[in-house]
Amino acid sequence: MRIAVAGGTGTAGRHAVAAGRAAGHDVVSLSRADGVDVVDGSGLEDALAGIDVVIDALNGPTSGRSRATAFFVTTTRNLQSAGERAGVSRIVVLSIVGIDRVPGFAYYDAKLAHEEVALQGPVPAVVVRATQFHEFAGQLLDRMSIGPVAPMPTMRIQPVAARTVGEQLVEVATGSAPVERTELAGPEEIDLVELARRTVRVRGQRRCVVPVHLPGRVGTAVRTGALLPGAGAVVAGPGPAEWLASSDVG
Repeated sequence: MRIAVAGGTGTAGRHAVAAGRAAGHDVVSLSRADGVDVVDGSGLEDALAGIDVVIDALNGPTSGRSRATAFFVTTTRNLQSAGERAGVSRIVVLSIVGIDRVPGFAYYDAKLAHEEVALQGPVPAVVVRATQFHEFAGQLLDRMSIGPVAPMPTMRIQPVAARTVGEQLVEVATGSAPVERTELAGPEEIDLVELARRTVRVRGQRRCVVPVHLPGRVGTAVRTGALLPGAGAVVAGPGPAEWLASSDVG
């Protein structure tokens, strides 16, 4: 099978590319590094020629509701339009568990728009909602630390490895017709602050992780379990301790 991965150089996308190739599929990465711009459409028509399924693992801008929404709506419409012309049979969209349970959070609102546009497009679409990646704590440590101090939001999560997400995306893309939406999570619940502290220790860093309560309805939602998976979620991959002992820790 020929698979195209939009965002094929990203955190989950690169693992989808690797998983697809390991399974014997012909995989094409759709990213600017590969000469394809999904935002303005340049190179997209040629890249999708002969493609059977598309995996959309794109990451959007994280600041500003209108900017993030415009990104996801534009890229999704481009993938749908070009995919229809190329005869693509399915688009698998990576999304986030709980985005419909955290009111007023701009990025999650943008992801909801992403899902809606994908599901309304001419090419049949499937949404795989994943919980926060194990990698998420390290990404926030790199982005938010101020000297030796690392502010970290308090939130209940059930993290999943990005490698597992990539493998699941390929499984959904190449399997029999799946349901419209599925959820994917790791096996163990943990607070993000604790995961960050463990990540700091494994990295050998000298940082003080300081819990921060996000304000308002968003903060209440993430602290009380809005980001945890439902009863029917697929549970797969390593828990925090196993993942932190792996080579995937950055």
